[in-house]
Amino acid sequence: MTATTTPTRVAVLVGSLRADSTHRKLAEILRQDTPEHVELDIIEGLDQVPFYNEDLDGEAAPETAAALRERVARADRVLVLTPEYNGTMPAVLNNAIDWLSRPYGAGALVGKPVGIAGATPTPYGGKWAHADTARSVGIAGAVAVEDITVSHPAPGVDVTTDADLHAKLKDVVVKLVDFQPATTAA
Repeated sequence: MTATTTPTRVAVLVGSLRADSTHRKLAEILRQDTPEHVELDIIEGLDQVPFYNEDLDGEAAPETAAALRERVARADRVLVLTPEYNGTMPAVLNNAIDWLSRPYGAGALVGKPVGIAGATPTPYGGKWAHADTARSVGIAGAVAVEDITVSHPAPGVDVTTDADLHAKLKDVVVKLVDFQPATTAA
């Protein structure tokens, strides 16, 4: 008799809200091509979460913010798929990280390994947005895993059919799931 293992749960935050978002499509492609022991939970409704305001937070936090926190808290890992807007991460993603970082030191991101990826039609592949995201989640208490950040330049490429990008993203998920934070001796 084989033991059943609980799948590793990965919360996926998509930085683009557009209905025809490339990054949303990439998240869906990843969900279809994920190893059996991995469950991708694509978080919907980031556009419904109000801008972070400490006056709104606490026991009566908005339902959308509380739901976001709960889903990310239940996850074992977090994957951020994001484009770059004006050289940085989209405001909706920054806002989600703000909500997930509170209460300070005990937010839903604390201690969670985070992978960051994206593809843009620029020569840089979104690396500035990815660097800003890594810095922001790190300050929020997460572990931005450096060797699993993918900034894929895709000028003139259909990223939904780009086999090279799909392989890189699948590798990101595998490395994120396999990542073990370093422990320090007491």
